[in-house]
Amino acid sequence: MTAITVAETPVLLHALRLADGALVHGHRLSEWTGKAPTLEEELALANVALDYIGQARAFYAHAAELEGRGRTEDDLAYLRDAPQYRNPLLVELPNGDFAFSMLRLLFHAAFLHPFWRAQAACAEPTLAAIAAKAEKEAAYHLRHAGEWCIRLGDGTDESRRRMLAALDELWPYTGELFETDEADRDLIARGLAPDPAAIRPDWDATIARVFDEAALPLPKPGAWMQRGGRSGAHTEHLGHMLAVMQHLQRAYPGATW
Repeated sequence: MTAITVAETPVLLHALRLADGALVHGHRLSEWTGKAPTLEEELALANVALDYIGQARAFYAHAAELEGRGRTEDDLAYLRDAPQYRNPLLVELPNGDFAFSMLRLLFHAAFLHPFWRAQAACAEPTLAAIAAKAEKEAAYHLRHAGEWCIRLGDGTDESRRRMLAALDELWPYTGELFETDEADRDLIARGLAPDPAAIRPDWDATIARVFDEAALPLPKPGAWMQRGGRSGAHTEHLGHMLAVMQHLQRAYPGATW
């Protein structure tokens, strides 16, 4: 089956970026099902994954309407190849151990919570409505991840070692959350999307507070950052993930249940 392409106007590109980030992180979290350290945590992570996937569905449905070519949310999720995805690199990395996944969730949720609040106040009504609901979900994700990061960072020698290893690997991927390009700047100027630069102080304060309670060191500012996911340049991990996620739809086009 031939992968679909999308003519990305600024608003459509913004919707796809939000959808792709939510879907990819949701899928990664869903991979903990049957593998989480406790039954309670398995249920918690499955619910967080469902929150992300629900957000992705809403954004994909809106993107399909904006495109106006009769495509569906499933088309956009299952029939695009990795270079057509616009998620940040942070969320496509393999899950690693539990400390890695919790720290990644903290970094992403600490960004999304103020981002959704700002998007809900923007002039694009559908995106604003989806963001208003997503803000409430992100508040829980942030609290849940923060509590685990504190517990692991200020826990045993082994849990702290794992948190420090996760920090070393994940920190270079956080800068991309705050990047903007020409499409972003166009939407920001028209009041249709938040400015990530305005969100950065909130993110910095949240991470500093959690790291202080977790007795984790804050990396020095100015470190080199990975980038490219939001423009379609991904790690090899996304292609492998999509091969699994999209297999059924690609093998049996248009299958219904």
